[in-house]
Amino acid sequence: MDHKGRYWEVPESISLDMSSLPSDSGLLYRFCMHKNSGSPHSFNALDSEAPSALMPGLCAKAAFSYEKKKDFWRRKETKEDLIVKTADGSFWQPSYDTRLKEPHATISGIIGGSFAAWFGKDSESAGESQKGGNGPTTNKKESPLNMDLFSSVCYTFQHGQFRKLYGDLTRVDARLDICSLPSFAKRVVKSCWFSADSSLSSPRLNLIFQQQVAGPIVCRIDSKLLLDSKSGKRGPHIEDLIYSLSYSFRLLRSGKVVAWFSPKRKEGMIELRLFEF
Repeated sequence: MDHKGRYWEVPESISLDMSSLPSDSGLLYRFCMHKNSGSPHSFNALDSEAPSALMPGLCAKAAFSYEKKKDFWRRKETKEDLIVKTADGSFWQPSYDTRLKEPHATISGIIGGSFAAWFGKDSESAGESQKGGNGPTTNKKESPLNMDLFSSVCYTFQHGQFRKLYGDLTRVDARLDICSLPSFAKRVVKSCWFSADSSLSSPRLNLIFQQQVAGPIVCRIDSKLLLDSKSGKRGPHIEDLIYSLSYSFRLLRSGKVVAWFSPKRKEGMIELRLFEF
């Protein structure tokens, strides 16, 4: 599935992906290799251009980023928070999710770069192979080498420690993403904010709202807004909207069962997530 919610079928795809874990230094890296065979076909879009990542051939990608965080305020977890004293004695009561154990208000910024290299003649002839079939056509000639810069700014506010039965978690995340800084800068300089081809140069605003319902049950709303025109109409519009309900397992620290539904994509799923960072 691409960023526009379109599904693509690739006859054969093999990938290897490695990434670093979050660190205190703020430096992150990711390396991946994938090989596609055959022409991609779209399920729900006709005469549309396939993403370059689905083109036939072997591709190696590397990305690095640096993140800087600043806490306006944060309440650190203490030993007293983990122990609940009752008439029957003391009990150990950690947070339902270790990622949500500290109330805080934080702003963060990320800047990074990516590099991609295509190997083999398949990447050069991908457009020609699609012209004779029923798949999407493209006249673009992709360069075998590609470099880009990206950036994000995020603000997070959380109330509660997510350990009590009621009213112990309210969280709001707002993140502004710029997928391609050079494309965005070029667009601003040319003053062509509402252009037709703006998938990379248009900023995207991601809003996430989480609210505890009862105990380990949390209601969550994810929305993604594209700050650009659509079908000739100027102004932001919603690219995706997801409603979800999750049940966290305290013993797994960050494991949960999530049921979600996207009305724009008309699909839903129930997932078991054991490791989330």
